[in-house]
Amino acid sequence: MYETPYHTEDLSQYSFLVTGGAGFIGSNIVEYLLKYYAGKVRVLDNFATGSHANIEEFKINPAFELIEGDIRDLETCRRALEGIDYVSHQAALGSVPRSINDPITSNDVNVSGFLNILVAARDAGVKRMVYAASSSTYGDHPGLPKVEDKIGKPLSPYAITKYVNELYGDVFSRTYNFHSIGLRYFNVFGPKQNPKGPYAAVIPLFIESALKGEAPFINGDGETSRDFTFVENAVQANVKAMLAKDITQHEVVNIAFGERTTLNQLWGRISEIVGADIPAQYRDERRGDVRHSLADIDKANKLINYKPLLSVLEGLCIATNWYKELSN
Repeated sequence: MYETPYHTEDLSQYSFLVTGGAGFIGSNIVEYLLKYYAGKVRVLDNFATGSHANIEEFKINPAFELIEGDIRDLETCRRALEGIDYVSHQAALGSVPRSINDPITSNDVNVSGFLNILVAARDAGVKRMVYAASSSTYGDHPGLPKVEDKIGKPLSPYAITKYVNELYGDVFSRTYNFHSIGLRYFNVFGPKQNPKGPYAAVIPLFIESALKGEAPFINGDGETSRDFTFVENAVQANVKAMLAKDITQHEVVNIAFGERTTLNQLWGRISEIVGADIPAQYRDERRGDVRHSLADIDKANKLINYKPLLSVLEGLCIATNWYKELSN
């Protein structure tokens, strides 16, 4: 992946911190930065949800550095940010169901941990902090496509934590002149996304079911729709946002492909890729889920020149091949 560079600057002159860099999106960002000769790429991860396997290939690279630590500890965050130019903050506890089952831990990691990184980044004088925001912030707002300045009430503890991140980002911009950029991800998928565990995302679960010749479970009637976003598009957004010039305030932008896919359509496409013909099994809707999601990505295009290059279908083909190799 990442055959096309998304930057024009010489990355060898810069040092980067990727929190959650052993996780799904974080490790893909690390891969890109190292591929294009970043001067230093430091990862901070406590491996609660990240995996050593995701970063194993990077450990022989002299530009790579790993700090095993928790963002809930401020001094660890300060140590991780020493000498750093740019930070991509991906560390978080994802999953709406996880936050419903354990809102306290989700809040500790996603709010207190975020604030620690924000304070440490401000104090370290980094050039730019980019962080993983979430489309869950739109909550119960019915409008489609989703536009950044129109949100509703949050539908889960997870959504609240990600909205609080945005509020802190805005306050730090106004109070301390420290301008960060939040990327509201829309259902990111791709290689290195874990298909195991109780909080696995729908696409790795579907692919794993297809490869095993098993029927997947679909929540509800399958007509729930999402703006699925291949991880390479999210990596592009992070790189461009970190290196963005002329940012004079806190900004939040949607990161998506800009196309809606139902769960039924998703299973159909994965089935075709794998060559399976298995009807899905249906069960009750999940608590805290929104019915439909679709992003307006005009602001991201104008602010950071974000241009998603890989479609959902192209991403599904790449992801399916990756999971197939993983299972061999």
